[in-house]
Amino acid sequence: MKMQKVEKPQPFALLNNVIFEGDALTTLRRLPDNSVQCAVTSPPYWGLRDYKNSDQIGLEPTLPQFINSLTTVFREVRRVLKEDGLFWLNIGDGYTSGNRGWRAPDKKNPARAMDVRPQTPDGLKPKDLLGIPWRLAFALQDEGWFLRADIVWNKPNAMPESVKDRPTRSHEYLFMFSKSERYFYDREAVVEPNGRNRRSVWDVNTQGFPGAHFATFPPKLIEPCIRASTRAGDRVLDPFFGSGTVGLVSQQLKRHYIGIELNHDYVTLAAERLHGDKSNVVRVAA
Repeated sequence: MKMQKVEKPQPFALLNNVIFEGDALTTLRRLPDNSVQCAVTSPPYWGLRDYKNSDQIGLEPTLPQFINSLTTVFREVRRVLKEDGLFWLNIGDGYTSGNRGWRAPDKKNPARAMDVRPQTPDGLKPKDLLGIPWRLAFALQDEGWFLRADIVWNKPNAMPESVKDRPTRSHEYLFMFSKSERYFYDREAVVEPNGRNRRSVWDVNTQGFPGAHFATFPPKLIEPCIRASTRAGDRVLDPFFGSGTVGLVSQQLKRHYIGIELNHDYVTLAAERLHGDKSNVVRVAA
């Protein structure tokens, strides 16, 4: 029998202000331990979008598989985070599909149309709210994360919904996790104008970016996260980089960013948005 030793890939020599084009989990496994001070991200939501990539997260057949995909990725985020670092996670919710395998287009959001949708999860009923944010938060607690805050992102300009049998959804959750019991948190950097400690409901308008997919992070939602949990010169990680808003805010606050993004079109968009060319893009083989 011929034996062949498979070598573990060497960790990347970490650069400042870099976008890795590749799968989040594969790339994270090649980042050094304890190498970033803060992580801020908004992963794909379950059953919301088909990015036409076989490695994408968000179209797992079942809700537990989706939660498992994210907890596996965030396990690696926890490894690369410094011991006193913080992780900010924005995640939205949704409703069961009623076992419809499609979703009709929306006049204001044509990209919402899908020809594939997951089935109604076991134990839930048609029209049930999925409860994804808290399911994921509790799963991460079980993984060892300290769940320190649940922030309600209130959207004053939330898009209208055509529903008539429930309130229109106008909020999402932003969870603050720490790796350790004690961590760096700069209260003074995010104090409210009247001197009060920052509250847990943040009024932030949604904000699109030309050329980006509709689910862009508003900079004003990201800014307090980075201010509170980093110092100038620290590294900020976003494993689902999208159009690069976390990188943009990091640059503005004189922090360094590390972005990971699977979709080539978004990598190109983020690179042009941040530094005008592709010189800081590293393609990662699967």
